[in-house]
Amino acid sequence: MIALFETIFRRFRPSTPAASLPRVPAGDRYYVVGDIHGRLDLFDALIGAIEADDASCGPANTTVVLLGDLVDRGPDSAGVIHRARAWCEQRHVRILMGNHEEMFLQSFDDIEVLRHFLKHGGRETILSFGIKRKKFNELSLKQLFRQLPRIVPEADRAFLSSFEGMMIAGDYAFVHAGIDPGLPLSEQRRADVLWIRERFLRHSGPFEKVIVHGHTIFDKVEDRGHRIGVDTGAFRSGVLSALVLEGETRRAIQSVMAGSAIKIRNEG
Repeated sequence: MIALFETIFRRFRPSTPAASLPRVPAGDRYYVVGDIHGRLDLFDALIGAIEADDASCGPANTTVVLLGDLVDRGPDSAGVIHRARAWCEQRHVRILMGNHEEMFLQSFDDIEVLRHFLKHGGRETILSFGIKRKKFNELSLKQLFRQLPRIVPEADRAFLSSFEGMMIAGDYAFVHAGIDPGLPLSEQRRADVLWIRERFLRHSGPFEKVIVHGHTIFDKVEDRGHRIGVDTGAFRSGVLSALVLEGETRRAIQSVMAGSAIKIRNEG
């Protein structure tokens, strides 16, 4: 009798529902681009790949998200800014503030920030706005500080100032660096979403949303379940990555420097 009861119980016991996967809203498609850092060549190639991919995947409400750090270290930060501005006029592009944009903007008001900025890629950034290298090298820090507003157009500074801090899409949150694991998303501090690293990366438990971030370089797009790192170190590795989110799916598109050519690589 006991055996018969156990058989009946197993037959009619409700099955455990499968855990639902994180998803973006139905009908939406997101292309989330990691840190560009002045690599206009890789950025141009990735834009072409994203446009081709979006056209081939059928109708959707498509949003491109740039995770910040468009500037510094690479050779053409000014070109990246101008290309991003042009892309914003062609389709729906949202751009997050990176710590390097913050340093750049603060350099116009604080000479000590400018000194720090120059040590972390700022020299390459300023040179990309057309000042001759010989002239740049002749300027003292005080002279450069005074001339910086004339070197960098006000329209470009206004564009950088418009960048956002955080973006939510369904079960995902997009930020530049990460979040403070001890605070809800609604209470995150600007300093953390732009600069945090180890406290965020060491955290192994779930977050309120799956956090998609740049800022920390990985050899490939790093999907840890609760967070996804999209910075593949374009300025030094020659690999610029975009995470593609649609429904419950995740995949990646990359522009990759291969010798003197740039190739497109699709993963997932």
